[in-house]
Amino acid sequence: MNHDLFIKYKLWISSKTASGIFGDGKYYLLKTIEQTGSLKEAAKIRNISYRKAWGDLKKAESGLGFSLITKIRGGKGGGGSTVLTEKGKTLIDLYSSLKKETSLYIEEMHENFFKNFNNQIKGDKI
Repeated sequence: MNHDLFIKYKLWISSKTASGIFGDGKYYLLKTIEQTGSLKEAAKIRNISYRKAWGDLKKAESGLGFSLITKIRGGKGGGGSTVLTEKGKTLIDLYSSLKKETSLYIEEMHENFFKNFNNQIKGDKI
């Protein structure tokens, strides 16, 4: 069905004490850290400041109760890298599955809603 109207939604994880612990922004930040090995580079790619990226991850870690990243300091030449913890990797895998399942459910609900919308409100034949 082709519709001029569509359903939009946002997905995030909150707790009783904290809102927005984890959602798409932090998910994509972690995925980018995983790809680049650098929080600084990931922040640049995601077009946010390093300070915001660091703060967002600290907020998520506080709300979740576990670390998402580990910073590895460089050797004699300095530098370093950032890697996801095992729990961080598991979280992005689980969140990815949740996003896919939610999207499939929303698509189904979208079709049902607009089928009824067309029949009951617009009076169109399908």
